[in-house]
Amino acid sequence: MRHVRIIGTGSYAPDNIMSNDDIAKLVETNDEWIKSRTGIKERRISTKETSSDMAYEAALRAVQAAETDPNEIDLIICATITPDYCMPSVACQVQGRLKAENAAAFDLNAACTGFVYALTTASQFLQTGMYQKALVIGVDTISKIIDWQDRSTCVLFGDGAGAAVLSATSDRRGIIASTLNSDGSKHAFLYCEAVPLSNPYVESLEERTAPSIRMLGQEVFKFAVRNVTDTIQTVLEKANREGKDIKYIIPHQANYRIIEAVAKNCKLPIEKFFMNLERYGNTSSASIGIALDELVQTGELHRGDTIILVGFGGGMTGGAILIDW
Repeated sequence: MRHVRIIGTGSYAPDNIMSNDDIAKLVETNDEWIKSRTGIKERRISTKETSSDMAYEAALRAVQAAETDPNEIDLIICATITPDYCMPSVACQVQGRLKAENAAAFDLNAACTGFVYALTTASQFLQTGMYQKALVIGVDTISKIIDWQDRSTCVLFGDGAGAAVLSATSDRRGIIASTLNSDGSKHAFLYCEAVPLSNPYVESLEERTAPSIRMLGQEVFKFAVRNVTDTIQTVLEKANREGKDIKYIIPHQANYRIIEAVAKNCKLPIEKFFMNLERYGNTSSASIGIALDELVQTGELHRGDTIILVGFGGGMTGGAILIDW
């Protein structure tokens, strides 16, 4: 059986930094309130970059880190909930800008679990032998679907992109196990409406308003803690590993308190959980990819280390991947 490993990572975030004090100028809040409840100190907010712009920059860095010619890439999958257009896909836009002429390209939507879903999907194509190399991207310009008067959501999110290049290999290192899950019965916990139905047969047309994220915060918190805990245990069992075997867990960067509760439930030290949310906030589909690239850049991730990428998101969705680096 063919194996799949990550051979390069990359990330990108806008230069524009929005601090908690900046948010306090928009809604009734303050730096201490935000930090104590979320762990977030600042986030990056685009002033000009679109999702395809950020995706391209992260993808380019991942391809360069992988020392791969774009023409060697067979497949591009982009996870996003904020594409530039309904069509074409962000993946197609990146494919064109990279001049990855031999790559099939498509987007998928699993909200904040998107990067894990995209990695898992790409790895299946490589394991079957259909493709040899894949580029996976997670990107979101969440700032364009935020209600900046809604304190429960506007303090949480930021913009950015993360990417990874995957390659089929005979080496037994790489992706060892993965698991995905969803619970559509809880879709109202976290959602963003799309364009309403509008055609000559609709009797009463809805007023078209800009879509924005709506969230039942306590319900999302409870789902996240339970789901991430269970998903970590599931992927450990599938890989026949134990918590003590794991060097790092890279969780979706949503909230420090969620990650703290998961660590306690899993009986793992919080130090195993790599976090950068204090500087980026919740970048949705991008968060795990950005965190993975930052961990790679620190030089603290070594050959043979075992890591877990784990996410949860709107849908509701969840998923994890266990990797021998």
